[in-house]
Amino acid sequence: MKYVDEFREQGLAKKLAAAIALEADRRRSYHLMEFCGGHTHAIFRYGVQDLLPPNVRLIHGPGCPVCVLPIGRIDNAISLAEEHDVILCTYGDMMRVPASGRKSLLKAKAAGADIRMVYSSLDALNLARDNPRRQVVFFAIGFETTTPPTAVAIKQAQALGLENFTVFCNHVLTPAAIQSILESPEVCAMGDVAIDGFLGPSHVSSIIGSQPYEFFAEEFQRPVVIAGFEPLDVMQSILMLIRQLNEGRHEVENEYTRVVTREGNQKAQSLVAEVFELRDAFEWRGLGMVPHSALQISGQYRDYDAEIRFSVPEVRSSDVKGCECPSILRGVKKPTDCKLFGTVCTPDNPMGSCMVSSEGACAAYWSYGRFRQPSVPAVVESVKKRAQWSSL
Repeated sequence: MKYVDEFREQGLAKKLAAAIALEADRRRSYHLMEFCGGHTHAIFRYGVQDLLPPNVRLIHGPGCPVCVLPIGRIDNAISLAEEHDVILCTYGDMMRVPASGRKSLLKAKAAGADIRMVYSSLDALNLARDNPRRQVVFFAIGFETTTPPTAVAIKQAQALGLENFTVFCNHVLTPAAIQSILESPEVCAMGDVAIDGFLGPSHVSSIIGSQPYEFFAEEFQRPVVIAGFEPLDVMQSILMLIRQLNEGRHEVENEYTRVVTREGNQKAQSLVAEVFELRDAFEWRGLGMVPHSALQISGQYRDYDAEIRFSVPEVRSSDVKGCECPSILRGVKKPTDCKLFGTVCTPDNPMGSCMVSSEGACAAYWSYGRFRQPSVPAVVESVKKRAQWSSL
């Protein structure tokens, strides 16, 4: 299959692994953050980290839109469904994310609230059209990738004159999150987290292009390589980052040229600019309040803003005690550093959003067994691999 099988070919993976081992300077370490949760799952699914030398370390970033949404916004969504008798629609991953008091949208639905899972913003729009006597609220989340479809739904609602459709907007922006991470005390000089470069997100970059990352490369002197989601995409991007670091360069390079351009999807950008405007600040789980990091519905379309129609208050809530999801999203800790992981916190009983989302780091560790104690043969094999790296 074109653009799939070619990027999973075993022989090419071995060649890339050998090239990475050859070019990775043994006298230094490489700390590379994959911002996107989709990359985290690809890395674990295909065992990419097992093909890297020990001094190349991958750090998981906050690129999971379900994970970074603060508990207070989920509390708001539950209140909309319970107190205003609306049909609340959202994507499947959001249904199980714990809110205050271990409540969730799924539990609120079980208790009688009319909360429905949808596959797209168009599904929510159709529900409003089919239920003219009910208020329908679309609980919109996501980075720049899912923002254009929400904009389309709002414009269609206006064109159709649907007065019973609104959007509870929680769309957030990738560049602001990257800047927040780079400016955090944990990453700045003498901080606890070293980040030498970034694997730039794929789907987000297909919308915004590679140009927005040029500021971070120059201002913070960190190279960025836009990477595709297939295993060979990730490995090639790691090799490109290592080469930049070895040569003392800090540039934006695009490995995912079959999809991403420097300018991005300008039609989608124009649509988003028409329907949305920047918020002054927005709370991110793990990052706190981040300036100019999220969108709200612009004045021209304010009739479709659920926050205005239902006077949604600002709610600040705390994560479950002991849950390290906020630290994991900042790259400070790994899922296995959390005492709840794999014990109290499992996919059947999640304590935090990182275990729920299909792009969450905890879900990746659990799904692909990276938390389990290795067997003796596995340990022996790992030692052999490391000996092979040192002989290359």
